[in-house]
Amino acid sequence: MSITRREFLSVLAAAGASGFPLMREASAAEVDALYSPPVSGNVHFLHMTDSHAHLQPLYFREPSVNIGVGSMSGHLPHLVGADYLKRVGFKPNTRESYAFTYLDFERAAKQYGRMGGYAHLATLVKRLKAARPGALLLDGGDTWQGTGLSLWTEGQDMIDAQLQLGVDVMTAHWEFTYGQERVKEVLAKDFKGRIDFVAQNVKTADFGDPVFPYYTMKQMNGVQVAVIGQAFPYTPIANPGYLTPDWTFGIDTDHMQKVVKEVRAKGAQLVVVLSHNGMDVDRKMASMVEGIDCIFGGHTHDGEAVAVEVRRPSGGMTLVTNAGSHGKFLAVMDFDVRGGKMVGYKYRLLPVFSNLLPADPDMEALIKKHRAPYESKLTEVLAHTEGVLYRRGNFNGTWDQLVLDAMLAVRGGDLAFSPGFRWGGSLLPGEPITREALMTQLAITYPYCTLTEMTGATVKAVMEDVCDNLFNPDPYYQQGGDMVRVGALTYACEPGQKQGNRIQDMRLNGKLIDPKKTYKVSGWAPVQQASANKSNPPIWEVVEEYLKHNPSIKPLKPNQPRLIGVKGNAGLAV
Repeated sequence: MSITRREFLSVLAAAGASGFPLMREASAAEVDALYSPPVSGNVHFLHMTDSHAHLQPLYFREPSVNIGVGSMSGHLPHLVGADYLKRVGFKPNTRESYAFTYLDFERAAKQYGRMGGYAHLATLVKRLKAARPGALLLDGGDTWQGTGLSLWTEGQDMIDAQLQLGVDVMTAHWEFTYGQERVKEVLAKDFKGRIDFVAQNVKTADFGDPVFPYYTMKQMNGVQVAVIGQAFPYTPIANPGYLTPDWTFGIDTDHMQKVVKEVRAKGAQLVVVLSHNGMDVDRKMASMVEGIDCIFGGHTHDGEAVAVEVRRPSGGMTLVTNAGSHGKFLAVMDFDVRGGKMVGYKYRLLPVFSNLLPADPDMEALIKKHRAPYESKLTEVLAHTEGVLYRRGNFNGTWDQLVLDAMLAVRGGDLAFSPGFRWGGSLLPGEPITREALMTQLAITYPYCTLTEMTGATVKAVMEDVCDNLFNPDPYYQQGGDMVRVGALTYACEPGQKQGNRIQDMRLNGKLIDPKKTYKVSGWAPVQQASANKSNPPIWEVVEEYLKHNPSIKPLKPNQPRLIGVKGNAGLAV
């Protein structure tokens, strides 16, 4: 179902008349202008990615630290705050500044409200599809995971929401953490004949056969279009390999080139890649593969208001985009295809302000249906926060600090590690920490909280390895997460150094770490199957136990490293 522009204005007017909380600074006409981008060209895509199962509107603070190294320094996506605004042409103290940056987050959040929410997103999707005949809605993955509700339903809440929303094509990453059998079940039952699941880089471990279709071909307004899938290439490394034992993953640039040639030979006049590589990897791939018109990217949660133009070896151009995360944004790409090739484009990344878009009743009813059996469990208040709780950023956030403090208090240990995950909503001062809010930080299928012994040398090796995943100057050696969060241990970090030399001056209680000494280390989300035993409690039990004794969380100061050699880096807040 789609709605016309006139119907959209009527809905806005009715919502305002009935007391729907339209933002006081925006009239119905202004909202219409924001969500009615002019239509151009003849091939149209809508793109969303990394919603991490957030069916409900949320606050989400964008990073104040997103450091780029080597050739990526000073370029998107490694710009934050004022540098980002300058690059994309937005003004400070505006709706756009709130949506795309961390600047003045607490005040702006109170002024402009929550963002995303699938019921509000559905209203926008219907509006945009009505204006763009044949438009395809692409979902870049990390959709089925990220909340307690999605964990408890094995992603079924999100699968049903995707179908209701009208997703046409998707690829994946965290979906695989439900296990390969669950993925196959969904594709055979829920998605069959409705959503194309594509990935050119996932093969069987025995004979290298394709696990999923490499691509799908569509006709749109007389134009033959190919959408090639690129799943997260490091799935069995970043997540437990035992969940997908029969499949192999990888970037597979050479095979991507073969697939592009194949779809061109079959008549594709426009070739796009739906990717979960991460933006730096996508930029490198775009510079190496001939014949891709656009890469619609995900994984690194970068909300980029402009499409980056990357030169190919032949001198042609490939566009690279990234549509943010948590349902905060919906990308709109209009292509002008003539004479068998793309001759122009218009790209916009629309922020989804929940109080500017009335909830779609059908999607709202679906969400309520899925929540009903778990409502009391989700809404139970565990504590309150007196400061902003957020996660996203290259190093510790305040949510991360809370988890680290909980592990050290409940599980013990000399120091603690918490994964550099990029998903999870933010809370404002005074808000309750409900079980639902807590689970947006912790809801995974391998949540075990461990207590292990490591030598000082091993502690450093672990930190160096994760740091290299983040700051290796070759994007193909990056895995797209943030730095492991560290509790109790202080250290210095020099991102521009080589692996083995980035982590420096490691100290516990002011004393240098002894490489030969053994330390007890709390951690969670182990990728080894051996850690999945009853002696290791799930992380949410550990944090809930901590909150029982700490019902009011004072403003937290994240344990940040002392950074070396990054003065003037546009990915670092001043």
